[in-house]
Amino acid sequence: MSENKKWYESDGERSDVVISTRIRLARNLNGYPFPHLMNQAQKKEVNEKVRDALIGGNSTLRDSFRYIEAEKLSPVELASLAGRHLISPEFANEPTGRALLLMDDESVCIMINEEDHVRIQVMGSGMQLEKAYDLADKIDTILDETLNFAFDEELGYLTACPTNLGTGMRASVMLHLPASEADGTLRRIAASLGKVGATIRGSYGEGSQSTGAMYQISNQVTLGISEKDTLSNLTDITNQIISLEKKSREQLLASESYQDTVWRALGILKTARVMSSSEFAGLYSALRVGVAEGLVNGMTLGQLSEAYESVQPARLMEQYGNELNSAQRDKKRAEILRAVFKNTDIA
Repeated sequence: MSENKKWYESDGERSDVVISTRIRLARNLNGYPFPHLMNQAQKKEVNEKVRDALIGGNSTLRDSFRYIEAEKLSPVELASLAGRHLISPEFANEPTGRALLLMDDESVCIMINEEDHVRIQVMGSGMQLEKAYDLADKIDTILDETLNFAFDEELGYLTACPTNLGTGMRASVMLHLPASEADGTLRRIAASLGKVGATIRGSYGEGSQSTGAMYQISNQVTLGISEKDTLSNLTDITNQIISLEKKSREQLLASESYQDTVWRALGILKTARVMSSSEFAGLYSALRVGVAEGLVNGMTLGQLSEAYESVQPARLMEQYGNELNSAQRDKKRAEILRAVFKNTDIA
């Protein structure tokens, strides 16, 4: 993978609560069946058409992408991409006939022949729905000029799953909600989101569980609503959740017990010789609050996010060898984290 600075290594707007933003557009080419009905020859044609439409033309973005045939990647490389939310677990589990176009800083990943022919994904640090959508829309326009996406005047963009008809857009924000989770506010939020056209999911989307108090909020409706209204609605919802989380955090941070939890987490990360992935998730959550609220010096939220990504299981195996077993990964994770937090201290 490229050594260029990745999108998640920088702090974004409202990043004390909003970890990241993602815009995903689902598109399909006229003249081809949906991917689950295609033969390998058709999949190869679609892969090449999408590749050539973006990096074979005169677009200013053409030199920013790498074309990667999924079946040429190892299972560990695929798992690492899925762990960084660049591809779906389904894409990783069945790479044959699939490809991706990946931007150097990993802020854009286009999956080809997943559930739909084209899945444009744009990611950014913190709260930047409008900026992410603008880039996704630019890429969508470039591709459509050559590919002629399937579109119906009444149904909008035609997609393999009926729930994506219309705009074909899923906008989402990844939020860190430890205080809301702890005091029960999150349960009330989850119960009301469906009434305003949104949904809450775990860290890896539909069907996943939350790790480290991270939750994904996204739009639920794509038909009969414009992209602009979807973004406006999700922005309003996110701002309300942020306000509730901040209110809950005031009470949480007033507790000496929670301050002690943050500082103990820092102490463990600076000294541990063995660190499991699940243990780190809990410590990361406490440290993220500590950094965001000024309880910890010597660390930015961007650096913390970089550390989080660098010690995920598949990433460790990708960087340090496929043969690493669980115990060896736990030792390597602890070694990396000791170095990361070496110069941090309590405020």
